[in-house]
Amino acid sequence: MIYLPIAEMPVNVLLVLLVSGAVGFVSGLVGVGGGFIMTPALIFLGIPGPVAVATGASQIAATSFSGIMTQTRRKSVDWRMGMLLSAGGILGSISGVGLFQRLLNIGQLDLIISILFLVFLAGIGGLMLAESIRVMRGKSQGGGRLNRSAKAVAHRLPFRVKFPRSGLYVSALPPLALGFGIGVLAAIMGVGGGFILIPAMIYLLRMPTNVVIGTSLFQVLVVTCVTIILQATATQRVDLVLAALLMLGGVVGAQFGARLGAGLKGEHLRALLGLILIVASLKFLSDLVIPPQEFYVLGAGMR
Repeated sequence: MIYLPIAEMPVNVLLVLLVSGAVGFVSGLVGVGGGFIMTPALIFLGIPGPVAVATGASQIAATSFSGIMTQTRRKSVDWRMGMLLSAGGILGSISGVGLFQRLLNIGQLDLIISILFLVFLAGIGGLMLAESIRVMRGKSQGGGRLNRSAKAVAHRLPFRVKFPRSGLYVSALPPLALGFGIGVLAAIMGVGGGFILIPAMIYLLRMPTNVVIGTSLFQVLVVTCVTIILQATATQRVDLVLAALLMLGGVVGAQFGARLGAGLKGEHLRALLGLILIVASLKFLSDLVIPPQEFYVLGAGMR
């Protein structure tokens, strides 16, 4: 057992390492960031929601930094697009931390976090599962109309900018708005937002797939680092001891997951992740609708 100073509670070190390693394993297996899995897992372990959100970003920053180094060597990063997304993300994280603090002060943060994760996990899990089933049945994705509509909108908006690495000449407004939304989510939910950012970059911004991952990692790294700093200074909910455990377990688990995932089909992996997300959303739903055994907890220690 080890005592977490910010969360003000003891935790089992082996259990935290096991959970963070499992989340890292799943992340490496399916090739997406683990923030939208790690934060709910911490909440299920009994970590207070505000601490889980603020501290969970530390693992995302660590894994993103590791990934961006690899993508940089492959020259798979559109730095101009990444800077634009990051600019919007920084503004979004500032707004999100302010909203985080306001919800914390009025005692509604835990409820909002649970509702957001319920909606996002159920929605994303259902979409991933449905998409995987379509692929396994040999049916097309049917995204051509969406691609053409998004491209037309991006070309009609003002403030168009050239992105040589991606071969695009589109308005700067959609990337800024997309980055802003990801920044808000990172602050309130403790997620990197890659599970939303990557599809949006492909289908809305029409970026080539060979630069999407690297550019997404760069934006996620910048936004999570800013979010951690803001949370540490504004809300004092970043637990450094817990962050160290999460980074250690997550990095090790991701290495094993990446090795195993290389030999499995993508649609099978996405179907597995979709099922995991749906199960997690059902846990949030049960916590929201089933009355707790104890309505009041004394000595929680949350300032």
